[in-house]
Amino acid sequence: MHDSPLKDRTVVVTGAARGVGAAQARELARRGARLALIGHEPVALASVAASLPTPALVVEADVTDGGALERAAAVVRSRLGPPSVVVANAGIAQGGPFASADMASWRRVIDVNVTGSALTARAFLPDLVETAGYYLQIASLASIAAAPLMSAYCTSKAGVEAFAHALRAEVAHKGVAVGIAYLSWTDTDMIRDADRHAVLRELRARMPPPLRSVLPPELVAARLATAVERRRTAVYVPAPLRLVQVSRAVVPSLVMRRSRRALPRLEAADRLRPTGLLGAGGRADDAAAQPRYPPNGR
Repeated sequence: MHDSPLKDRTVVVTGAARGVGAAQARELARRGARLALIGHEPVALASVAASLPTPALVVEADVTDGGALERAAAVVRSRLGPPSVVVANAGIAQGGPFASADMASWRRVIDVNVTGSALTARAFLPDLVETAGYYLQIASLASIAAAPLMSAYCTSKAGVEAFAHALRAEVAHKGVAVGIAYLSWTDTDMIRDADRHAVLRELRARMPPPLRSVLPPELVAARLATAVERRRTAVYVPAPLRLVQVSRAVVPSLVMRRSRRALPRLEAADRLRPTGLLGAGGRADDAAAQPRYPPNGR
């Protein structure tokens, strides 16, 4: 796509080792961008980089480590030039009742998804100011409609939505645009792992169509790449998510009514159990990390 405004622009994607992040990297590279892939899985990132049509830079960094991100930003700047686009995509999830959640994992979801996004923006903000660039925050349907049994994930995605709104207001006068991507279910390791748990599978199945449909990551990545090209304030995938945004004031009461009917049955069947961190990304994060919090948050 030689007419893309992304051609020869430096674009940073965090959490690009798999799933939506990897699909975004491939689509953005196809549109001519110079890619920098950041995460703490160098082997998986190198595999994604090798699949791209043009060479890409792989930089190992945990998004919750501000110092590591500052060093990563310096490497990207020196090797590829200051980024014009930063996509804060890194994220993890867990499921299950809050009362029995492992609070170390619960806090890790908040740390990766919220603090990691903020530290990513902080590390690359000087570059985005220099290039009058664009920051895309990957959010979720969970930013709009909090669901039972996903308290950490919903809290984190509501948090990144608020962060992106605040950041946009702060940097607009400097020429930096900030967008939010609201994504529904996508065919990733995380969602496939969630579907192994009956209660999360039923949670998705009870959503109205087309919101319960699982979308291919390539389709999602194409929509996101177009949003980046157009510096969109918001992008909804699938498009009907916009209707949930418009009606978000009534969503909590609707969710509560459904939960009051469904949860007692699931509880009686002993199906409300913690899932742990979901998917290969969650397992990789768990394996790579040193203990961060005392058990149960104490």
